[in-house]
Amino acid sequence: MLGVMSERPLLISSILVHAATYHHDTEIVSRTVEGAIHRYTYAEAERRSKRLARALLRLGIKPGDRVGTLAWNTFRHFELYYGISGIGAICHTINPRLFDDQIVYIVNLAADRLLFIDTSFIPLVERLAPQFPRDCRIVLLSEAETSLSVLALHDDLIAGEGEVFDWPEFDERTASALCYTSGNVTPQGRRGAPKACSTAIVRQSCTRSAPRCRTRSR
Repeated sequence: MLGVMSERPLLISSILVHAATYHHDTEIVSRTVEGAIHRYTYAEAERRSKRLARALLRLGIKPGDRVGTLAWNTFRHFELYYGISGIGAICHTINPRLFDDQIVYIVNLAADRLLFIDTSFIPLVERLAPQFPRDCRIVLLSEAETSLSVLALHDDLIAGEGEVFDWPEFDERTASALCYTSGNVTPQGRRGAPKACSTAIVRQSCTRSAPRCRTRSR
């Protein structure tokens, strides 16, 4: 005899699908790095997240690959949470307040394939990029002048992608997010690992890995 619990895996993408289906006209409100207030609906957010997912797959991102972010709580970062974990890749949110050597260490240890950055972190990444993995490509979340070798702007990356996309289903125990935390420490040991640096890998079925956002029903 089988139980009567749902057999559908609990995936991060299902949160966005539910929101777009049953709260499609509810607004997501955020402030951009440039200062403007941005508003769009859950339905629009899912469409853009699907386009992002298609772009990531086109760039060769596979399940289990780490995609880093150095970004604030904007609508584009919101899309990254779902677009990355929705295809089985791992969203690696990086704390910009860590020391330079700690950021270098964790980006290399995570082996980030892509790094999406807000423009306010360009000076930080310009300083550290020579120490990042060679195959770590950089995407800017909005337009700005930089000496970095930039793969694309976020909006340009998804502009040519279609919105028709079926979120894949996979084991709900699949990792969805990765973050490193540490206190006020300095690198210790031969490999330069930050002392007391801990790693948290969040799986798909833990809904707390979804980003907080402010919403407003119309």
